Amino acid sequence: MEQTLYCIKINGEEKKYQKGITYEEIAKEYQAQYEDDIVLVLFNNRLRELGRRVKSDGELIFVTTRDKAGRKAYRRSVTFLMQRAVHNLSKEDGKHVLVKVMHSISQGYYCKLIGALPSREYLARLKEEMLKLVEEKIPIQKRSISTDEAVALFRELGMHDKERLFSYRRSSKVNIYSIGHYTDYFYGYMAPDTGYLKYFELEPYEDGFVVLFPDKNTKATAKFAPSHKLFHVLRESAEWGEKMEIGTIGALNDAVAQGRIRDVILVAEALMERKIGTLAEQIASQPDKKFVMIAGPSSSGKTTFSHRLSIQLMAQGLKPHPIALDDYYVNRVDTPKDENGNYNFECLEALDIELFNHDMSALLNGERISLPAYNFRTGKREYKGNFKQLGKNDILVLEGIHGLNGKLSYSLPESSKLKIYISALTQLSIDEHNNLPTTDGRMIRRMVRDARTRNISAKETIAMWDSVRRGEEQYIFPFQEEADIMFNSALIYELAVLKQYAEPLLFEIDKDCKEYTEAKRLLKFLDYFLPVPSEDIEKNSILREFIGGSCFNV
Repeated sequence: MEQTLYCIKINGEEKKYQKGITYEEIAKEYQAQYEDDIVLVLFNNRLRELGRRVKSDGELIFVTTRDKAGRKAYRRSVTFLMQRAVHNLSKEDGKHVLVKVMHSISQGYYCKLIGALPSREYLARLKEEMLKLVEEKIPIQKRSISTDEAVALFRELGMHDKERLFSYRRSSKVNIYSIGHYTDYFYGYMAPDTGYLKYFELEPYEDGFVVLFPDKNTKATAKFAPSHKLFHVLRESAEWGEKMEIGTIGALNDAVAQGRIRDVILVAEALMERKIGTLAEQIASQPDKKFVMIAGPSSSGKTTFSHRLSIQLMAQGLKPHPIALDDYYVNRVDTPKDENGNYNFECLEALDIELFNHDMSALLNGERISLPAYNFRTGKREYKGNFKQLGKNDILVLEGIHGLNGKLSYSLPESSKLKIYISALTQLSIDEHNNLPTTDGRMIRRMVRDARTRNISAKETIAMWDSVRRGEEQYIFPFQEEADIMFNSALIYELAVLKQYAEPLLFEIDKDCKEYTEAKRLLKFLDYFLPVPSEDIEKNSILREFIGGSCFNV
């Protein structure tokens, strides 16, 4: 009987493979040509796990642990490995010990143990058990079961967050994974077996521990460099979510289904207003502070936050003056260029630092000056009679990505500055073992705003997102610990609202586009949420900056 041969295009070369061959078998043939481990493939622009079999002709691209999708799959798989190892030690010790994955920190995930203390001794045993499982090269198997079966399974396993999550699932099938007899659900693809998961470390931190992964060097675990201030903001957010009994997507869906979502919206907005008011009181109590410098990554709600803070400062008897650092851009012809020859608007040198310091120092000295306004259409600074002079109760609210970088305001006394880092650090988790990446929330915010205000498609937003993230990692995140205040702009209900705006934009992306894989992932993610209408959202809400209807000019 004649065997079926498939024609597969790999790196520009066409090869024939027999029916039934797995992507892993093909990957092993090519692995020596790649510095990093191959953990997934793109086949005809569809992400596939290595255990899958080839079923047609097509083009195959290898995805390594250096690629974004491969890095996520590796981290997800190590997390599953850790859970299995905790389960093994639990049986060995005769104790019921569970691990909960909380949020990202440094190059790892912060986790908490329930039923045991994360002592150095315990973590050493846990690492040893994980390495033992790595040596055994146990297959990470996937199977598809009905949603009803998944609900019953996770109820039986005591994974109640997953039970609640899938009770709202519209799809009739759920993919679950197993390492031996240990079963769980994960949002995303996995490595083929435990033998791929050699590089990790466990580090005690606060009242939990961090499982660390590789960074740019994919064959070595990154050093632990925690952002302590950021961690405490994340923990505060998680604790608030638990107090509201909305720590997971399933719990948020419960609130929607039970008609409690309006109260959730009101409480979330009231809490944010109280925090901004407390911050304004803190600033008003320090009369030497003349420059409130606000910075944060893309789509953090910096503009709305600066307006709301300004209103609260006025309520304290101060006279705030908002200034956008973008107005200090050098003329476009003088803007530095990146390695590709494109204008680099995100580097510090894109701003006229000397002029900024001259103007701010003059204001601090009581002088009257004319402030510039940058014309983005002509690419030039203009002066339109915007004169400023600081009186006793005047204060400048400066907003821009370099606000925390000391080189920007080198001539100003530190005592005159109050630095605020703002980011959308979501309080929600998907479930007890799948945290919700804060970058996904920000990308969805930006996608919705770009489409509404800039006529930029979701495809374009996704295409530029990696570049945006590189700029954040270079120019924002290194300075976040220098902030005097960290402010979390995430609203616990927001993704349920953004869902109805983002889904149509994502469905517009053609299946043949390279951005389709990311669009499909985000659509699957948004499918977890029950939709929430926007009618009950206040006009001064940070969310209005993205969905429209704000009372501010944003």
